[in-house]
Amino acid sequence: MSPADERFMRLALALGARALGASWPNPAVGCVIVRDERIVGRGWTGPGGRPHAEAVALARAGAAARGATAYVTLEPCAHHGQTPPCCEALVAAGIARVVVAMLDPDPRVDGRGVAALRAAGVAVEVGCLEREAQRAHAGFATRIRLGRPSVTLKLATSLDGRIAAASGASRWITGPRARARAHLLRAEHDAVIVGSGTALVDDPELTCRLPGMGDRQPVRIVFDRRLRLGPDSRLARTTALGPVWLLTRTDAEDARAAALRARGVVVLELSADEESWLERALALLAERGITRTLVEGGGRLAAALLRAGLVDRLALFQAPIVIGSDGLDWAGALGLASPERAARWTVREEARLGEDRYLLLEPVARSAERAGEGTSCSPGS
Repeated sequence: MSPADERFMRLALALGARALGASWPNPAVGCVIVRDERIVGRGWTGPGGRPHAEAVALARAGAAARGATAYVTLEPCAHHGQTPPCCEALVAAGIARVVVAMLDPDPRVDGRGVAALRAAGVAVEVGCLEREAQRAHAGFATRIRLGRPSVTLKLATSLDGRIAAASGASRWITGPRARARAHLLRAEHDAVIVGSGTALVDDPELTCRLPGMGDRQPVRIVFDRRLRLGPDSRLARTTALGPVWLLTRTDAEDARAAALRARGVVVLELSADEESWLERALALLAERGITRTLVEGGGRLAAALLRAGLVDRLALFQAPIVIGSDGLDWAGALGLASPERAARWTVREEARLGEDRYLLLEPVARSAERAGEGTSCSPGS
């Protein structure tokens, strides 16, 4: 494959990113169709997963798709669902070559799309910018392989790791540029999660408030086993702005649950015991189609997720201030006997946002698994 293949696949990945947070339960796929080094069609997954990126790109390309190359960030689907298989659409349009970034982990596809294309005489190459594609589709893959959505833990801390002053006040630790980036993270995730403590103390809306992105609202979720959130909370009063889900125990107070439901809150009850409650809660979100979650607090929830090994990424916003030991820690007790037992993280992205620092980190073990993956295009099986 050529440098041009990488260039067009990068464009396809950028297009797919436009669907992050809006395409669930489907992956956010991008597609570019090129003929004679000229882009004749492009597309990305529509809201709710339809239409597929390939269908959008083919419609825009029209007759120019015949003899062209299609660059797709995820293997074209090969099964009949609400729409016909994309591999059949590519063949019918006369596409001569398909470059695929990564195979689809969905067992209904997983190589079948590539096989169908090749059986129809289409040249197929797999593995172009595979590592980048795996990151882009990590939420979808985690839901398929592990039965839960991916979890990004977002933190806004002082230099000494505090998320609030002793009084509980946390507005504002970081500056406006960092807060804008945090709102973009909300838009790029299917759901935002907080614990009941954060919901009670901060009374947040958890909406994306970036100009021009009012329609990109995540599902707002509260993990509230004791059902402490009231019907007069800001979340309960703003269900018209976007869905609000509350996960609680099956023995929750019926009257309060009914009052929340009357406000439009979706109350989901779980019978799992305390030790497995988090895992079961995330599994329930996956069952309802959620692929990417952004956890915004608090410290007890963060610690519980870390102890259970359920955090896939850390999104850390660090302000150049010191709050002191009487402030609130960003993570509760982890019960580590020594530093050697602590999980290690590696930086994937880094940026300066005004006076604040932004770091996106992944566990070292996960990064080591990817160490042998190439970032350039190479033929696949």
